[in-house]
Amino acid sequence: MSTFFAKKEEQKPRWYVIDASNQVLGKVAVKAANVLRGKIKPTFTRHVDAGDFVVVVNAEKVVVTGRKETAKTYMTYSQYPGKEKYRTVKQVRASHPEKLIEHAVKGMIPKNRLGRQMITKLKVYAGTAHPHTAQKPEPISI
Repeated sequence: MSTFFAKKEEQKPRWYVIDASNQVLGKVAVKAANVLRGKIKPTFTRHVDAGDFVVVVNAEKVVVTGRKETAKTYMTYSQYPGKEKYRTVKQVRASHPEKLIEHAVKGMIPKNRLGRQMITKLKVYAGTAHPHTAQKPEPISI
């Protein structure tokens, strides 16, 4: 008997929606990363993009534990000397709350071409409304 390998052409991606309100950031990110990679499917193959689409809503209501709200920082660099900026979770949440989830999920997927392809299937929205109702996303619990 030969080993089964999933093929990209045979995969039919599904859509899932995750409600992040009052959920811990890391747990939301782990669930989203596993669905993006396809680890929830029995046909998981590590070198094939067999994952599904993930829509995360209520990104501004995600919770961080401990003192991370003020102690955890995110760094951006503009490629100019001395132009690096540090922002706390509180500052990022005030301006772009979807970046919190995107950054956490991006750190949990492979750092290669396949990972860059997978991250495009992640859709994060600050509020409850999203434009993907035509795809009929299924709610998934954390």
